[in-house]
Amino acid sequence: MQDTIALVDDDRNILTSVSIALEAEGFKVRTYNDGAEALRAIAANPVDLAVLDIKMPRMDGMELLGHLRKASNLPIIFLTSKDDEIDEVLGLRMGADDYITKPFSQRLLIERIRALLRREKGGEDGIAGAATAEASIQRGDLVLDPARHLCAWKGERINLTVTEFLILKALAQRPGHVKNRDQLMDAAYGESIYVDDRTIDSHIKRLRKKFREADDSFQQIETLYGVGYRYREP
Repeated sequence: MQDTIALVDDDRNILTSVSIALEAEGFKVRTYNDGAEALRAIAANPVDLAVLDIKMPRMDGMELLGHLRKASNLPIIFLTSKDDEIDEVLGLRMGADDYITKPFSQRLLIERIRALLRREKGGEDGIAGAATAEASIQRGDLVLDPARHLCAWKGERINLTVTEFLILKALAQRPGHVKNRDQLMDAAYGESIYVDDRTIDSHIKRLRKKFREADDSFQQIETLYGVGYRYREP
């Protein structure tokens, strides 16, 4: 089946050029030039991934992201301008999976989309393959089930995005071992895709926030300044 991408931007030239490129790669594309319109359409007919511009009239990308995150862990990529550093970090903390700065390479966007969809499906062999290849991980009160993309802490489910889940899995697989940002980047994005350090730091902050909302004593993800992160041994 073709994956369906929602492309939301008030620039009609971007909608046209990017949708043509995505369709040429075998995706179905639904385009929207308004966040409110996109929200109604995605609620009625879910998609596999959304690409959102931040600055739009009526409902901007941040507000749209907030509404979408209340309903699902849909993979989301932000399109930002080079002057939107604060918006990039805020968007990641709110639950976006990635961002790309305008002007951008359509090839880079397509690679990011494919990477996120592979992770959402559990790898190139899909969920069925992941179920046989990866067993659940339990570290004290933490349970991770890669096959079902399920995370639980002290029996309470924690809703994580694909990127958050993969970063946490990389840390929890080897408690006590330090992972630097490059290693976490590879675990979450793959070796062919580069994101800067603050992107990984933002994902870590969101992970901690989600766990502390469930348990304010959560301290399992440790920072080793200048080195990286590690998951504390139970």
